[in-house]
Amino acid sequence: MSRITSVTARGLYARVPFTRIGMVAALLMAAPVSAQNDKMVPIAAPAQSDAVQLGTGKLPRSTAPEAWHSQYGSVFVRNVTFATLTPFLPDPAIATGTAVIVAPGGGFKTLSMQNEGWDVARALAAQGVAAFVLKYRLNPTPVAMPAFERSMAEMFAPGRQPPRAQPDAMIAGLAPQIADARAAFALVRQRSGEWHVDPSRIGMIGFSAGAMLTMATTIAGGDAKPAFIGNIYGPLAAMTVPADAPPMFVALAADDPFFGAGKFELIASWRAAKRPVEFHLFEQGGHGFGMYPKPTTSTGWFEEFTRWMAMHGLLTRTR
Repeated sequence: MSRITSVTARGLYARVPFTRIGMVAALLMAAPVSAQNDKMVPIAAPAQSDAVQLGTGKLPRSTAPEAWHSQYGSVFVRNVTFATLTPFLPDPAIATGTAVIVAPGGGFKTLSMQNEGWDVARALAAQGVAAFVLKYRLNPTPVAMPAFERSMAEMFAPGRQPPRAQPDAMIAGLAPQIADARAAFALVRQRSGEWHVDPSRIGMIGFSAGAMLTMATTIAGGDAKPAFIGNIYGPLAAMTVPADAPPMFVALAADDPFFGAGKFELIASWRAAKRPVEFHLFEQGGHGFGMYPKPTTSTGWFEEFTRWMAMHGLLTRTR
């Protein structure tokens, strides 16, 4: 089990080209807590003694060191240049053999390591599911915090609207992150005996940008082949669905400023391919609700997700 300190974090993704995704990375990071916590404050990296290097190498042209900061009582990491995978293993007495790769969001410029990573993994482990938080490589940001804050503010200047991109174009820009996800699946399968995981029952769940990575891994991840996937407030544009596409769970709030007013073409794509899909459209919740407790029904997404897993037999012990 990981010994990473527990705090709350948020992340997000917008449907824009990879090089512009960071434009949305700060807009909705604010958790519903007091405003005095909105300043980004550098912090020391938390203990990550259980993190396993994935061996996908250093992100090309990246020179800035990995950096952590707090905001809104949350913890974020940026300038990730070496990918890692952190296991959160269930008590052997309740282990089901099912595993999930967890991909936090953060606009590909930061990662919401707590709200969409560690907290999710711990909750899955409590259900008997081995969870593995993927800290994937990110677009570089300025080293100094003031410069980073200014860069984010400039990207949100009034009237600046990034162009939209089709899913194929976005996937093409995610080669390093897809490589990280593939390496994560390979590692879990390689150590499946040690971690008491059924190699045929490894899924993936992603949040916002992590949901984008989950879809990219499903469509273009080669040998990763997730057994099931969760897309939590991620992009829902139409995609070409493989004939053997895995069952998919989708959760989104209707008031999500990025995807709540969309046509939900991805759901239609899965249905047209006659592949299993479950879609929860919550009335309220905004973007980035994750595991954060809110007075909206979106807070119940995790219970619905685990009920869906149980319906598919994924919480039945096999080992």
